[in-house]
Amino acid sequence: MARESRRGGRRSLRVGEALRHALAELLARGEGLDPVLDGVSLTVSEVRVSSDLRYARAYVLPLGGEPSDAIIAALRAAAPRLRGPLARSIRLRYAPELEFEIDRSFEAAARMDAVLSDLDPRAINEDEPPQT
Repeated sequence: MARESRRGGRRSLRVGEALRHALAELLARGEGLDPVLDGVSLTVSEVRVSSDLRYARAYVLPLGGEPSDAIIAALRAAAPRLRGPLARSIRLRYAPELEFEIDRSFEAAARMDAVLSDLDPRAINEDEPPQT
């Protein structure tokens, strides 16, 4: 999202967190959403909001190994129908335009964990003398 704030103000952080909770609740209920989303458990890990609060990008993670491409397509199709209930639930004057992406941070953390667990701690500083 090119319009996304790099610094992020307190207000956009607060609104992002409120949107994350409200969006998780709406998706858990699944009222009137795409049939692809029926019975799918989603984790909304983060919502980043632009500084003017007009755009929001939600990072979601399907649980249980569901196909993520179909879920993201269904969420993008349902985004216009989610704007109204979201704005009413957190009392925003304007509902932000929603974008959805799969959260890849958990995969990256697992890869880093695997790399770090394969390291031998004794081999890290073999060339350096011990500090006293």
